[in-house]
This record gives sequence, structure tokens and C-alpha cells, in this order.
Amino acid sequence: MGFKFTIGRRIGTGFGVLLLLTLVAFIFTVVTITKSKEQTDSVVSKVTPSVSGLKEYNFILQKSQTLITKWTYLQSNNDDPSKTELRNLINRDYPHIKDNLNVLSEDWTKEEQEKAKKIILISDELFKFYEQRIMTPLNSWDSYQDPNIKFEVTLDFEDSQEKIKLLYEQLNSLIAQKELNAESTTDQMFKSFNFLDRFVKLLGIGLLIGGILVAIFTTQSITKPIQNLKKMLLSMGLGILPKERISYRTDEIGEMGIALNSLVESMESTTEFAKETGKGNFEADFNPLSKDDTLGHALLKMRDGLSENERVLEQKVKERTEEVVKQKEEIEFKTRELELLFKQVTDSIHYAKRIQEAILPPKNVVKQILPQSFVLYKPKDIVSGDFYWIDKKDSWTYFAAVDCTGHGVPGAFMSIVGHNLLKDILKNTLSIEPSFIMDKLNDGVAHTLHTNTTSGKQTKDGMDMTLCALNYDSMELQFAGAFNPLYIVRDNQLIQYKVDKFPVGMFIGEKQNFTNYSIQLQKGDTIYIFSDGYADQFGGPKGKKFMAGNFRELLTEVSSLPIEKQKTKLNQTIEEWRGNLEQVDDVLIIGVRV
Repeated sequence: MGFKFTIGRRIGTGFGVLLLLTLVAFIFTVVTITKSKEQTDSVVSKVTPSVSGLKEYNFILQKSQTLITKWTYLQSNNDDPSKTELRNLINRDYPHIKDNLNVLSEDWTKEEQEKAKKIILISDELFKFYEQRIMTPLNSWDSYQDPNIKFEVTLDFEDSQEKIKLLYEQLNSLIAQKELNAESTTDQMFKSFNFLDRFVKLLGIGLLIGGILVAIFTTQSITKPIQNLKKMLLSMGLGILPKERISYRTDEIGEMGIALNSLVESMESTTEFAKETGKGNFEADFNPLSKDDTLGHALLKMRDGLSENERVLEQKVKERTEEVVKQKEEIEFKTRELELLFKQVTDSIHYAKRIQEAILPPKNVVKQILPQSFVLYKPKDIVSGDFYWIDKKDSWTYFAAVDCTGHGVPGAFMSIVGHNLLKDILKNTLSIEPSFIMDKLNDGVAHTLHTNTTSGKQTKDGMDMTLCALNYDSMELQFAGAFNPLYIVRDNQLIQYKVDKFPVGMFIGEKQNFTNYSIQLQKGDTIYIFSDGYADQFGGPKGKKFMAGNFRELLTEVSSLPIEKQKTKLNQTIEEWRGNLEQVDDVLIIGVRV
């Protein structure tokens, strides 16, 4: 049997040549990269850290100069943050940086090491001078008041400037020298990289040429014949019998070609029957080539099966079509019902909003009773669980900010109950005390909601509120509250008045009475009462709550503005804070200036 140049031998020869070229390229690349790496390591581990260490040392000196200047000329206590920062710099930061510079200088030239030692020596003397001649004498607030101490320290500070100037000159000279060394080393490194770049390009061209030669050899001897086989098989996969035939060869491709030629010829005899069956002619006759003709028998079985399936599918399609039409009609009917129901509910809530707005005092009434005031009222939903109440009786002006349980429709019902009860209580009582009115409101809510105040059973329906009674003639303010505090801003200082920690209309055990408070106001005071919706709003860059602390700072900031501009500023701030997030609760703020 003669030698056969099989497909395996053809591929092995081609890839052997390519592998040899790749090995040669790899060896030369490793040698070049090793040399370049040595130069890179020199830059990364020695030169660059030295320049960075000197610049960090320079930064510490500049920072100490700024801090000692503030120590000298700005009167402050010994625990002032800038003084603490200077002590930490001298006692902690400077020793660390100095040790780092000593380690880095081990690889420097002898001349550079001498310069570094001299710079460190001058720096040590300078910081010791700062501690003895400036920091120790000026160690308290009172020491700045002593003219002798202040004069001597100032002279010493000005004398130290020459030493600082000398220190900066030597340090900058050393930095410039190390930067020049770094630039020289970097140039050498880039030269190595450029050489590597040219070398790799030449190797790449060589590999490309070798790969092209191998590809041409493989294409001519292997790939092209296989492509012909693939073309024939793809045609057969699409149901197309190819006309061309594979030429005779002595290798594996030739053997596959003979088998494929025989397969094409055997399939031609069944083509016509397959076409007739595909057209739906299930009466066409067909005789298999033999009892072992698997394709022929499969075609006969397929013809019979397709005929039966067509009949069954036609019936199923008819039934399914009728069912889908019926379901579609039912869905459309239910959709129309839901749309109508949603519209009815929404219309009812909008009407409830008009009712709720009708019970709230209009703007002109608010301005008539409380001339210097504003009301920021922002419901979360169409209707609100927060409401404000303003009225007048004799010489007393009453105003309240009330937060009912929940928001939306449940809260709105509670707000109407609360508003009507407050109006009725004020009309039918002789007492002026807000605590008495809130006790009566407490009883009224419990009675309205049928709450048993003695059984110990708790109801979750209640109100958080602050109720104020203001006498403009005597400048007296009386108030009582349930959870929500009262703020007064006086001379740009916010004063917080805490209230009782139980709500209106919610009982656990024995009933409790509200506490009445009295404050003597001063002209220019601004009173703020509110619900918790403003402080609880999520927003900002991290999506967190606004918080009560920020709310107090904001009130202090806006208290100096005209009363209407306060409302605008508060509304603008919470809207910017909320951004695209949803409003989480009803918002209510009342501000009154006396």
C-alpha cells in the first residue's frame, strides 16, 4: 500500500510550520520585554516614588506655614481645630513623611543624600522653633491679649521666614534634580518600548506572511474540497438536490464524495412523490425502492398522517376561533365596567376635595385673623389627612395644625370630624385654654368613633396636633399639643417647646388630659406649627429623609424673610429635595409673626 498524504498529515504540516514561526517570535518577544521590564521597575519602584515623596514633603511644609500663620495672627483657643491640625502635622504626619524620605534616599547619589539630610535638619529646627517660640507662648485666648507676647511672637515669626525661604530653595532644587532623573530614565524606558514596538511589528508581518502561506496551502488541499461538500449538503438540507458531483480523490474527502454522490442519486427517485405530498395531493401513489428504504416508507406514513392532521386541525382552528372571540368580548365588557367604576370613584374623591377645601378658611380670612402669617398646605393625594383651623373669639385668635391618622380618603374623613368638633367646642365653651379645647376634642373624637375610654381597648384613629391661642394685645401665647411640638424663632435663634406624647382620640388604659402652656412673646417673634410630613419626605442625592434637624435649621434661615417669601422658600426647598420621588405624606406648616 503506497503512501497517502491524508488530511491529518496536510493539517499537521501546515500548523507545524506556523507553530515554529510562533515559537521564534515568542522567544524574541520575551527577551525584549524582560529588558523593558527592568527599566520600568526602576521608574516605578525608585524614581517616581522619590519625586512623589519630595512633593509630599513640600506640601507638608506649605501646610505647616499656613497653619502657623493662622496660629500667630488669628486669636483662638488652644483647642481650635487649626491648632490641633498643626500639632498632629508636627507630631504625627511630619515624622512619617520624614521616615519615608529617609528610606527613599537610600538609592540616591551621595550628593542627593546630603541635600536631603540638610533639608530634614532645617525642617526639624523650624518645627522646634515653632513649638518653642510661637505655639507655647500663644497657648490660650488670653495670651493673644498680652501685647508683649504678641509682639515677640510676631517678630520671631517674621525672622523665621528667611529660614523657610532657604528651605524651599533647597527642597525645590532637589525636586527639580529628581524630576530630571525621572525624565531621563523614562526616556530610556520609552526607547526600549519603541524598539519592542518595531520588533513586534516585524514579527507580526512575518507571522502574517507565514499564516497566509499556510492558509493558501490548507485552502487548496483541504478547505476548498470541503466547501464543495458543504455546499451540496446545505442544498440537500434545503430540499434541493445538487446537480454537481464530487471528483474522485484518494483521501478521506474522496471517500465522502463517493458516498454523497450515491445518496443524491438515490434521493432523486423519491423527489417527485415528496413534491406531490407537499402540495397536498394525498392520493398520489408511491412505491418505496425496497423494504429497507426508510425514507420511502417514512414518506408514505407522513402522507397518511398529514391527511388526518389536516382534517383535525381544521376542526380545532374553528373551535378555538369561536372561543377566542367569546373571551375577547367578555374582556372588553369587563374593561368598560372597570373604567366606569374608576371614573366614578375618582369623581367622588374630587368632589370630596371640594368639600374639604370648603371647610378650610380661605386666604382672605386667614389674612384678616392672622395678618402676618402663611399656610403651606400640600396634600399627598387628592384629599388630605392634614388640615388647618383658624378662628377668633373675643380678644383671642386660635390657630391649629392637625395631622389625622393616615392620608387620602381615610385621613380626609378624620379631618372633617376634627374641624367640625373644634368649631363646635370653641362656640360652646367659655374657657380660652387650648388644653381644655383639646380635652373636649379628645372626648368628641372618642364619642364620634364610639371608642370605649375605660375598657382599655385601643383605637388607631387619632390626631397629632398643636393648638395655639394668641392675644395680640397682651402678646401672650397659650398652646397645647399632641406629639407635634411648637417652634418660636427669636433673634435668629430657634426655641423648641415640647408637648404631650399621646394623640387626640387614641386611648390606652386611663384617659389623660392635655397640658396647657403659656409664653410671653416679644415683638418680631415668629411662631411655627406643623405636621410631620415635611421632615419625613424622602429625597436628596441619597434618597433619605429630610429630618427634623434640617427642618429646624431651614426655619431659622427663612425666619428673617418676609412672611410670604418664607412660604415660597419652604415650598421650593422641599420640591427640590423631593425631585422625582413620590410625596410620602401630607405637608402642613403654619407660620405667624407678631
